[in-house]
Amino acid sequence: MGIGYTIDTPIKIGKYGVSSAISVVQDDVIEKARKYYSHKYGFDYVPISRKEFEFRSRRITAYLNLVNEIVRAEFEALKRNPDELEKYFSLLPDKHNMTLTQMQEKIEHMGPGSIDVNIMTKLDREVPESADVLTEARSALKGYAESNLRSSIILSAGMNPGLFEYMRGFEDFFPDESGQIRKKITVKVSDFRSALIQGKMLAKKGLWVSEYRIESGLNCGGHAFATEGHLIGPILEEFKLNRQSMRDEQNMLCHDVWLEKGLPATPHDQRITVQGGIGTSSERTFLEEYYKVDGTGWASPFLLVPEATSIDDETLSELKNAGERDIYTSNVSPLGVKFNTVKNNSAHRLKQKRIADQKPGSPCHKKHLALVKTDDGKTLCTASSAYQRSKIKALKELGLSGEDLQRKMDQITEKECICDGLAVSFLRKFNLTDRFSNKGVSVCPGPNLAYFNNTYSFKEMVDHIYGKINIIDLPRPNLFLKELGLYVQHLQEKIEQVQSPLSKKAEKHLVTFRENLERGVSYYEQLVEYMHSECESFKENFKEELQKYLLMIRDLELQTVKT
Repeated sequence: MGIGYTIDTPIKIGKYGVSSAISVVQDDVIEKARKYYSHKYGFDYVPISRKEFEFRSRRITAYLNLVNEIVRAEFEALKRNPDELEKYFSLLPDKHNMTLTQMQEKIEHMGPGSIDVNIMTKLDREVPESADVLTEARSALKGYAESNLRSSIILSAGMNPGLFEYMRGFEDFFPDESGQIRKKITVKVSDFRSALIQGKMLAKKGLWVSEYRIESGLNCGGHAFATEGHLIGPILEEFKLNRQSMRDEQNMLCHDVWLEKGLPATPHDQRITVQGGIGTSSERTFLEEYYKVDGTGWASPFLLVPEATSIDDETLSELKNAGERDIYTSNVSPLGVKFNTVKNNSAHRLKQKRIADQKPGSPCHKKHLALVKTDDGKTLCTASSAYQRSKIKALKELGLSGEDLQRKMDQITEKECICDGLAVSFLRKFNLTDRFSNKGVSVCPGPNLAYFNNTYSFKEMVDHIYGKINIIDLPRPNLFLKELGLYVQHLQEKIEQVQSPLSKKAEKHLVTFRENLERGVSYYEQLVEYMHSECESFKENFKEELQKYLLMIRDLELQTVKT
């Protein structure tokens, strides 16, 4: 959900047994959060200066240790508070009509939620060999590895062999003498092939993947990593059929390494979970029962839960009022990956003002996304003022026509600073901003947020997830149909962007994409018969929508041939 939105979520809801993840790359906002919460809870705060050795990883370690201490203390206090204890049990999926004594006895066997962390593996820019700093991804990994947490690290955005190799240097990622892994690995994937490749690569190093978190390619928040037309349903089917063989193979590879290292070679569980566009209890139940997934992830709806996430009032209002036409997949990310966002948010307005003032781009103080190497050996972020001024100057020297020039300039200036943009909402909420922070807030909800049009209490959202109440009062498509529609639109855009005549490679890609979508429609035509909890009118409407999308896909086929 972004850098700042969940930076303190474990502190807010961890005591209720709810697991959540903190993004651990933006060390400046982490340091500000550590200062704020140290003072709030009465802990000593000793600043870690940017001038200190390996300051990034040390800041991250210090903050994670603080969060862990706060959550554990809050959980112990909860056990002594009858109202809080009642709330803890009321959040469970089943009703628990127990006496206070029974709750106290039962909670002795329960605990706080896991404090997980997330690292975007692509944030691994080069640093000078003479520098005494690690890359963003490696310093984040080191910061987590050296913390006292027992939880999971979530690796997102694809393979990074160098980062995987770096993980081998930390004992907590391997079994201890009792066979337990203190710090587990979760890999976020968009398809089965990615899970196979990354899992084997890690297993050969003795690194066990405890969870594969399958995320929809387009029906998700943040960066959107579209597949080649592979839809979430068929992807889940492949995991369902092959998860055991994958687990066995990776267990075998890991055990060989563990035996060489003299570590216990005991089998470990491997969870399969799914996220992206889930919006109702019936959808959650179907995914868990039909595909046998071990859990479902809900992210974007919690942006509207102030008890769980930290968002300033202006941004919260933007999210609450965002409809289907407001949430779109943009090109604003400097990473060059599609990015889900909301139209006319404060970051966009700030960007447009800078363009109008003939000052495109943003100041780049942190350089987390300074990934483009220049001729003089420096690296720049594509959202930075320096990069955009340089590119615009070179563009104007080409003598292009007005319309063509403007189109290419727009492609340069549409990038925005998401390092600050995804962090500043938290800073705004607690008045922690400074003169070095860009003030615009980047928002990154998934398309599913359009159907949640209010702010909710934490209990209301959890009760909605478990089907105790329904908080959606807007017409909403089934998650499979929603994703299919997003992929059809994505293919349409890809066709419009290709140049004529088509190269063989481009033609093959578009044809394969279209065929995968058609196979997905055929799969869903069979799947709907297994949705036993749905009424007949739902099934008929589902089939009608499938046929509508099939005709659209075939119409795209005609356009592709004509091109």
